[in-house]
Amino acid sequence: MKKTMILCFLLSAFFFSGAQPVSSSTLTDPLDVKEKEHDFKQIPQGKPVYYTFEIANLGTTPLKLEDVHASCGCTTPEWSRDAIAPNGGTAKIKVGYNASAEGPFDKTITITYNTNQTKQIRITGTVWKAPEGPAPVNASVDFLKKQTL
Repeated sequence: MKKTMILCFLLSAFFFSGAQPVSSSTLTDPLDVKEKEHDFKQIPQGKPVYYTFEIANLGTTPLKLEDVHASCGCTTPEWSRDAIAPNGGTAKIKVGYNASAEGPFDKTITITYNTNQTKQIRITGTVWKAPEGPAPVNASVDFLKKQTL
């Protein structure tokens, strides 16, 4: 009798403990950012750089980005105002950085969606100062020109 009761208990525990599928009601954050940070490494001063972040809508309803703004005016995000299709639809956020100031930079871009949810992405790198004036004169070229005349 004990064996039968234990067997019934184990079978019922096995039957009722099946994994629950993830539903849209348990998914609280539908926005997935493929890459949350990009490092430009070394970039020359005075040359703007750009990087495109890919995002996806993991939810079951269309997702609209309400705002995408940067931590300073030297960083400019561009994005589509169209809704992102549900169930894996993708979109892109193009981020530009004006490399006018010499030295390291670390800028955040805040994405606002679903009225009150936010997510941040970052760009980092170092701007090196471009040399002032034209390139130095190559004396060897002048010497070779004189030799051929």
